[in-house]
Amino acid sequence: MAISRFLRRAAPMAARAVSGGAPCRNYRSVLLHPLRGSVGSSSGGMVGRNYLFAPRAFFSAAAAARDQSLVKVIESEIKCAEESDEGNQVEEFPEEFPFEIQDNPKTQTVTLKRDYQGEVITVEVSMPNLVTGEDNNDADDNDESSDQSCLPLVVSVSKGNGPCLEFGCSAYPDEVVIDSLSVKEPSTTEDQLAYEGPEFSDLDENLQKAFHKYLEIRGITPSTTNFLHEYMINKDSREYLDWMKSLKEFIEK
Repeated sequence: MAISRFLRRAAPMAARAVSGGAPCRNYRSVLLHPLRGSVGSSSGGMVGRNYLFAPRAFFSAAAAARDQSLVKVIESEIKCAEESDEGNQVEEFPEEFPFEIQDNPKTQTVTLKRDYQGEVITVEVSMPNLVTGEDNNDADDNDESSDQSCLPLVVSVSKGNGPCLEFGCSAYPDEVVIDSLSVKEPSTTEDQLAYEGPEFSDLDENLQKAFHKYLEIRGITPSTTNFLHEYMINKDSREYLDWMKSLKEFIEK
């Protein structure tokens, strides 16, 4: 019994002697101690920070290098766009083109206007829906217009401050198709769901032909829309080039 009591008392004393009298630490204090030493101590603090966090100057230099690489790619694209745009300019307006064109930069549409016997004709022209060779292969063989590029138009005919007729049209190379027809009342608000009439294709065939003639007399003809088709393709090229230059200017700031 005396020997066992002696051994139990001697073991802790021996442990303190080996550790130099320092109190014993558990596994948690052992794991956290190196982090405290590297971050908090004056001798190891800067080493710890440099190891865990890269200096701000390093990130700035890396970001600048990536931006410069992006600028070079944009410059290459601008050069290609400029070279391809050289041969895509509209030479001149066709004879007896009845409209005045309002073309604002950085927009996707142009507006045509003309006066005709007390009426004001306004046409909003959007970018053409181009059909490529791949699109042509996927098109429905039964739909003759599906393999042709078309130009979306919204034609408005107004008389004074009263209601106006609004035609939604698709202009193909040799044909102008009326997709919709509605009467727009100036007093109608956006919250009100106005009656827009039946589908244009459901109208009597003679009535459809009469409305096609109605638009043709007012200047919506294949010769006009074919010119507009080329004009809008060139506008798309110009807008794309200006857009790329704006990107480059922003990245370089």
